[in-house]
Amino acid sequence: MNQKKGHALNKVKLIDRLDTKDHSQVCVGPKTSREKTKLIVAASLGNFLEFFDFTVYSFFAEVIGQIFFKNDDPMVSLMFSATVFGVGFLMRPFGSIMIGTYADRHGRKAAMLITIAIMAFGSAMIGFAPPYSSIGMTAPVLIVIGRLLQGFSAGGEIGAATTLLMESAPHSQRGLFISWQFVGQGLSSMCGALFGAVLSYMLSEEQLLTWGWRVPFFFSLLIIPVGLYIRSHVGETYSGENHSITSKAFSPVIKIIREDFSQFVLATLMIMPVTLLIYIMVFYMPTYLKQTTDVMSSYAYFLSAGMSIMTVISALLGGVICDRIPQRKPFAILILFITLVSSFIVFYMASVIVIFVIALMVCVAALGMLMTVQALLVTEAFPRGVRATAISVSYSLGVTVFGGTAQMVVVKLMAASGSHPMSPFWYLGTMLILGILAYALFREVRYV
Repeated sequence: MNQKKGHALNKVKLIDRLDTKDHSQVCVGPKTSREKTKLIVAASLGNFLEFFDFTVYSFFAEVIGQIFFKNDDPMVSLMFSATVFGVGFLMRPFGSIMIGTYADRHGRKAAMLITIAIMAFGSAMIGFAPPYSSIGMTAPVLIVIGRLLQGFSAGGEIGAATTLLMESAPHSQRGLFISWQFVGQGLSSMCGALFGAVLSYMLSEEQLLTWGWRVPFFFSLLIIPVGLYIRSHVGETYSGENHSITSKAFSPVIKIIREDFSQFVLATLMIMPVTLLIYIMVFYMPTYLKQTTDVMSSYAYFLSAGMSIMTVISALLGGVICDRIPQRKPFAILILFITLVSSFIVFYMASVIVIFVIALMVCVAALGMLMTVQALLVTEAFPRGVRATAISVSYSLGVTVFGGTAQMVVVKLMAASGSHPMSPFWYLGTMLILGILAYALFREVRYV
């Protein structure tokens, strides 16, 4: 009887282990508080810039459409502007494969320097692009190229930065270290909303069209040199493969397909709930409320800022909880059930503002924790030699397939149902249930 009980316990016991086939050069992480702070800032900065760009571009999509996609119909200009923004999603998988592989062959720090340099070129092309009235069709081409570069960079950023954070952390603080990636996201969304609100309030429409919309992009360009300096001075946790032992033909992608394909597919499905919640519950919510209620237009900024603050707090809390529990997967599934129930209440009670706001904040708090738990589960589950590639590609595919189409699907459902308040939940709720299944099937393994 005791022997059977022991076998049952062994099925759920998680053992930190080193991949014996991984001939990598493992380096020591930061030791002092100053080194840890520098590492966290360096790794989180790319995510900050990525989401800052998203928030700012979304806010000024109409203005950018008028300047670069000239058309007699303002809605056509806006459609072109939004389409170009979506083009960046298509480049994420390519960036994730190329930069993720580079990070697994040559080190995390080297890959992070590349991502922020490419991001700088993309942001500069958009920020300095002359208007359509000056150079004609060359103007929208420059915007498209800028978005492609930003998407390519974002595709590889998450893998290199997250693996550097996890590999630098003591085992008892992995969750806390990784959570700072998503603190950067929350702070960037808040900064983007502040820029949008202040510029729209202080500048006239003509000033916004002439130069005001460029200010946030110039702001991001000022941050990038700081990011390059900080990233160049952080310690490396992994110097890539040992070419004297391993063939130069080594490919992390091929190794993942051969040895961890089922885990990789599930990891891609695990990002689905996270990205859908971000794009529907956070970014689409102001539009949804304008369509279904008459109370939101003047409170959109305050709600957006509140959600950003909630994301920051809950992401950190999720990391702290992860570091104090023996298994992350049951915690993740519990969070998903909370998001399922709270998102149902959000859409069902959208007309009752107090209940709506409480349910939305609960949902966003659960989302913040889920972001940290998901990243930690996936990052730990792959060996060091393929880790950056696995998390980059799974994240980018999930965001491209599910995040890039989320608002389009929801808008079509709203149109088909005559703006029925529950329309977004029909899609979101179904996908959350599929996400719970993916988490349940995922093997929780912890490599060093």
